[in-house]
Amino acid sequence: MDISLASFSSNIITALYLVNVLFAFTVIFLERRNPTSTLAWILVLFLLPAIGAFFYILLSQNLTRKKMFQLSAQEQQRYSALLHKDMEDLQSGRLAFADPIFENYKDLIHLHKKQSKALFSQDNTVEVITDGTEKFKELFKCILNAKSHVHILYFIVKRDSLGKQLLRILTEKAREGVEVRFLIDALGNQLSANDLQPLREAGGKVVLFFPSFLSLINLKINYRNHRKLVIIDGKKGFIGGFNVGDEYIGLKKRMGYWRDTHLKIYGTAVHDMQTRFLLDWRAASGEEISQSPKYYPEQDNKGRCGIQIVSSGPDSPQEEIKQGYIKMINSAKKSVYIQTPYFIPDESIQEALKIAALSGVDVRIMIPNKPDHVFIYWATYSFIGDLLNAGVKAYIYNKGFLHAKTIVVDKLISSVGTANFDIRSFKLNFEVNAFLYDRTVSQKLSQEFEKDLAFCNELTFYKYLRRSRTIKFKESISRLLTPVL
Repeated sequence: MDISLASFSSNIITALYLVNVLFAFTVIFLERRNPTSTLAWILVLFLLPAIGAFFYILLSQNLTRKKMFQLSAQEQQRYSALLHKDMEDLQSGRLAFADPIFENYKDLIHLHKKQSKALFSQDNTVEVITDGTEKFKELFKCILNAKSHVHILYFIVKRDSLGKQLLRILTEKAREGVEVRFLIDALGNQLSANDLQPLREAGGKVVLFFPSFLSLINLKINYRNHRKLVIIDGKKGFIGGFNVGDEYIGLKKRMGYWRDTHLKIYGTAVHDMQTRFLLDWRAASGEEISQSPKYYPEQDNKGRCGIQIVSSGPDSPQEEIKQGYIKMINSAKKSVYIQTPYFIPDESIQEALKIAALSGVDVRIMIPNKPDHVFIYWATYSFIGDLLNAGVKAYIYNKGFLHAKTIVVDKLISSVGTANFDIRSFKLNFEVNAFLYDRTVSQKLSQEFEKDLAFCNELTFYKYLRRSRTIKFKESISRLLTPVL
């Protein structure tokens, strides 16, 4: 009996070892990941033989070979013509900038056109919103005034008072005959089928992005739609960091005041947000929704803000938003202000920030004091520490939880959206950012950063070197796992 049990155990161990060897072979020779990610996965596989293989299957799918978001032939022809004209105007000098100073950023605009197929428009008006109560008051007002359609995409929708209020408003508009399309990431959705039934019965459409298999197993758990977009009648758009839930309006004591940044946009940039939504909807729902004129109405806005809407995700190896961040940092002459809840940069971002600081640029990074993901928090602390000796200034926000994802360079150009400064946002999540070429908006974002400093403690290099052994241990473990977090 004992010999049989020992033999059985030996066979199990051998089988697990062979499975791990197989997965390690796949990681090294077939997946062709970057060396850091490869070594991290090999470490996980061999330290946790059975569990490591399970997590590899669950978390490591490669989506870069999949064409998830497809334009029809007619749409592709129309979009290519617009992009071609846009590029020709930029390269020939025919593009007249509303503010001549942005001639200096033609290379950044060119990057986004070439790499991200991002159109550039200058007739936009932008309102910066940093308070959750204000954001949802304005959002609900705009939805209630909708005449044609409401297209809405969120990563997280909580089953609480704010989430249910949004559902009631959407249901009311659907009953009025307004087209309502509600797209939620399956992992972030907390609404039940019963919660969503009244909206569906009223004619609204609800779809989950990458839903779970048999309600329990999600084979794409590592690849989430982290975008937050609302487009109303093709004329008003909301983009930024807020999800939907009571904590985002400061009603959860554990997180305290929720400090985030969102934009309300009027102008042609809303058309680009619309295209992003319709592509995501088409991929998730299978509905052959056409990009008809009613979704792209004539814009009568007279703003002057230049905007490009840039998307990135695991379906593309280009890391488009990250490249935009690097280009912005490299262009800095005076200042770089960054707010992010998670700071886990790759080497390219780290080097760009170090070089900027060593060149005399005032580089400031603000992160939260309250962790909502413990491993990510201590990894963030570690990566911030690496930059302090180069002259980067770090600030810890203490008023509540800082969730804003913003970068402002020289108080002239800026970016606000859903992408954090971390590997997950750059490589794994589906993200969308507005890149802004406007003094007024960029100065407003800079002012908000400077106001937030009143609620911060500066983390100096001196303080960081004197952190406790416990913190050093937490940093070391967390940092080791960052390539697979």
